[in-house]
Amino acid sequence: MAFIKNVTFIKNVTVIKKMLLAGTGLILSGASLWLVAQERPTFRIKVDMVVLSFTVTNSKGQYINELKPSDFRVTEDGIVQKINTFGEGNKPPLQVLDNGSTRPLNAPIAAGDTDAKTPEVRTDSFVGTNVFVLFDTSNYMYRGFVYASDAIADFVRGLDRADSVAVYTFSRNLSRAAPLSRERSDAIFGLRKAVAGDDAALYNGLLLTLRDAAKIPGRKVIIVFSNGPDNASMVAPDDVRAVAEDEGIPIYVISTNDVNKDPMSSAVFRRISTRTGGKAYFAKTWQKQVEAFESIREDLGNSYTITYYPAPNPNEGFRKINVEIVSDVGKKYRVRARPGYRPRGGF
Repeated sequence: MAFIKNVTFIKNVTVIKKMLLAGTGLILSGASLWLVAQERPTFRIKVDMVVLSFTVTNSKGQYINELKPSDFRVTEDGIVQKINTFGEGNKPPLQVLDNGSTRPLNAPIAAGDTDAKTPEVRTDSFVGTNVFVLFDTSNYMYRGFVYASDAIADFVRGLDRADSVAVYTFSRNLSRAAPLSRERSDAIFGLRKAVAGDDAALYNGLLLTLRDAAKIPGRKVIIVFSNGPDNASMVAPDDVRAVAEDEGIPIYVISTNDVNKDPMSSAVFRRISTRTGGKAYFAKTWQKQVEAFESIREDLGNSYTITYYPAPNPNEGFRKINVEIVSDVGKKYRVRARPGYRPRGGF
């Protein structure tokens, strides 16, 4: 994930400006829709500090915990990066000093300690995860709506106390049902107000959710719960994926649709989740939906989070991130992280 400064959205048509900045409902005439198809929005992004979350598992898929900053080597385009802070799950974050040692991020600096520098990030940015749940309330969800709502409510109740959660719903328009908060009752109350109906504009809603999440410092994820088909969005899924990839926000997708019935949506879900460091689940039954949420909760609790300031690199295009475990035993482990980002990307 990445902290983003100086984010500028350049819109070519008025309706896109309303969509990204005002977050209002999208009402398009045929002429407006034609304009959007002809002229797509361009995003300009400057990355000042990278926040990267990843998981480490063994050959059996079991999480590997208790690794230290010295166990990892992070590169961008082959250039080694100096880790600034390090965290595991919801444990207190550590500042990584120039000599490789660590100290609590919020610990006072001892007099004469030349290796310890005042951290340039807020300590509370690394406490817990900011979870944005995006719930499909379109016509496609009529049949399993109640079961889906119950699965999301159980997931919210089971989040770590340090985590914050927001609940958004979408059909043709996006509704911010519950703002980001640690109050679980507020999130569930907003969730229960949702009703199913209207067309599905999944990628419009996901883009607006990314816009909100990008404003929040620290670790954040988006969890999409959807039946799959999208028949009303103005933006392409790969454009949304590129924004999430550059801003460093993992996207987890739980689809209630049969993977074989809608192969196009299934392929998009896999691509979006993989390229952002998340996962895609195809959970046709409510039992599988509950299992998917449990898997995501385990992922959040077993993730490592590091920050670093990118070393000088002339590449202003896509920068490939690679996370290696330097120990011999670590070579057998699997690291799942986003593949990279664009420091000044656009589309």
